Amino acid sequence: MSSVVPPMHILMVDDRPENLLVLEELLSSPSRVLIKANSGNEALRKVLQHQIGLILLDVQMPEMDGFEVASLLKSNAATKHIPIIFITAINKEERYVLQGLQEGAIDYLYKPLNADITQAKINVFEDLYKYEQQIRLNNIQLKAMNTQLEELNTQKNYLLGMAAHDLRNPVAAISQVSELLEK
Repeated sequence: MSSVVPPMHILMVDDRPENLLVLEELLSSPSRVLIKANSGNEALRKVLQHQIGLILLDVQMPEMDGFEVASLLKSNAATKHIPIIFITAINKEERYVLQGLQEGAIDYLYKPLNADITQAKINVFEDLYKYEQQIRLNNIQLKAMNTQLEELNTQKNYLLGMAAHDLRNPVAAISQVSELLEK
């Protein structure tokens, strides 16, 4: 029942291209599709265009900061399930971390990024994504199999009904003949 799980799409959002390059270098893998956005507005557009499995979101950005982007994503039924990891160089204080978690982030990474920690965290999320996708695929297959079983059960009931009907006539005739013979 196992199917191939599609690669995880990771949206990387940062207003500084060099930070996106660092993330791309750290996270490149055949099992991932890396998507870049340079602003909060662009990130929101990309989320609507792709099936995103994880968002790495810079907190400090002009126009719309990461907290605002996260708040908008979490207020939308279609995007509220997407895990968000905030990336920050400045907002390391507990109150900012708490604000990010309240806005829907599930974790924080601090700049400069530690390559091992970053890769380890992303690997965990990728594994969770794969498990979730496999469960989703299995559920689809189970529903299809259940539908097929219901159809087969209906066919079986129809055939048994026909067989019972077809057997009633000869049994009734035999019963009548045996009553006549008995008399």
